[in-house]
Amino acid sequence: MSTGRLSGRELGSLVLLTVLWGINWPIMKTGVSQIAPMTFRSLTMVLALPMLWWMIRAAGEPIRVAREHWGELLLIGLFNLVIWYVCVMYGVALLSSGRAAILGYTMPIWAAVLGMLLFGERPGARLLLGVVAAAGGVALLMASEFSALSGSPEGTALMLCAAIAWAYGTHLTRRRKLPASIKVITFWSVALALAVCGTIALITELPRWQPDTIGWPAVFAVLYNSFVVFGVAQLLWFKLASTLSPVASGLSVLMIPVIGLASGSVALGEPLHWQDGAALACVVFAIAMVVLPGGNRRA
Repeated sequence: MSTGRLSGRELGSLVLLTVLWGINWPIMKTGVSQIAPMTFRSLTMVLALPMLWWMIRAAGEPIRVAREHWGELLLIGLFNLVIWYVCVMYGVALLSSGRAAILGYTMPIWAAVLGMLLFGERPGARLLLGVVAAAGGVALLMASEFSALSGSPEGTALMLCAAIAWAYGTHLTRRRKLPASIKVITFWSVALALAVCGTIALITELPRWQPDTIGWPAVFAVLYNSFVVFGVAQLLWFKLASTLSPVASGLSVLMIPVIGLASGSVALGEPLHWQDGAALACVVFAIAMVVLPGGNRRA
């Protein structure tokens, strides 16, 4: 796995990932406003799995994973996708898309904390500076939302749990010994998430399933998440998480909640505040600590 700075191609992939995941927050909010959260996520994965399988077959890669690596694959899927998606789908239903994105992308802060507590990491000065800037940006973004967040403690708790799980999952991805491609890891992670989300949907949401009330915006949300989020963005993320350290990869995608806030304002009429501009400056600084030459990749 590479530990150098981002190449031009990787930087282009990061920009694409930022846009695709950023605009997905209001898209998801639209979807779960008409489709129950676990049903929505399950539908997207039912459509995504055949596409991922075809991509693996087209690349001529083996889809099977040796039994001795099942435990590692299970943990990677559990923390990167299962816990993240369960918490996010319920969290975004309780919060605005922008607030949910802000809380979800506290991930690099948790990645730094977990790295030091669990893995004995000592981030370099640039990464620590990036984490501080990230924390400042998140604090600014949340400044105008405290009353709304306190009004939905369940949603806030769910999104923070999602961020912590994702941070730990990123450490697992970075340290994996699993001899499988990014596409194969994504396929089995999505399959695991589908098993969990589908079971929850069947038990808790099936009686409320009313397909005749679903409009075209929700249909678009399902299709976007199936083919764009899983078929493109998730693959890009696993690749990025394999290239950079957990803290650095988390900081590099910090522009996503900014995109989420802006697109939520345009698409859903969610208000913007002066703090958003100041937070944007903090976020840009944090990303610069990672993607510009001289950044520390050892953390």
